[in-house]
Amino acid sequence: MEDKKEIRREVRRRIAQLSPEARADAATQIFAAIERTAPFQQSECIALFASMPDEVDTATTLLRWLQQGKHVVIPKVEGDVMRFYDYAPDKMSEGAFGISEPTATRLVDAGDIDLIIVPARAFTSEGLRLGRGGGFYDKYMSQSSFRAYKIGICYLCQLFDTLPHAPHDILVDEVIAR
Repeated sequence: MEDKKEIRREVRRRIAQLSPEARADAATQIFAAIERTAPFQQSECIALFASMPDEVDTATTLLRWLQQGKHVVIPKVEGDVMRFYDYAPDKMSEGAFGISEPTATRLVDAGDIDLIIVPARAFTSEGLRLGRGGGFYDKYMSQSSFRAYKIGICYLCQLFDTLPHAPHDILVDEVIAR
């Protein structure tokens, strides 16, 4: 499959075939694997996302990491730019693309993030990613101050041997799929 739209369509079809139990189990395994990594254990500030219905569910993990004392930040799309703000469960609202976003006002500098958990429609085991098409994560991770370790997360059905890519695409350092 070479066409990005075709790959995104195929991924939607594959995810729709997963049972709610399989998806919940995969999310539990993915976040347990992340928590065993040195980058997670050494991180103070972690960027995570509020998941959409067809992504690995992050809701419980956002709260758990906050309760563990991690500084958790989540993205907010502002025009054509994505920025990360402090996560506060009681300060969220529906934002761009129907995604839950922070209403908190403390902007976090890209250089302050130690670990970023990255969603995508598809990944390769080498860290290539195919997003939803907006380029938000590529733009964010290409900032000169950005230095975080990058972990891509997905269901096994979102792994591909190859993906179309461009020179501006930012690879993740590690992919965790279950």
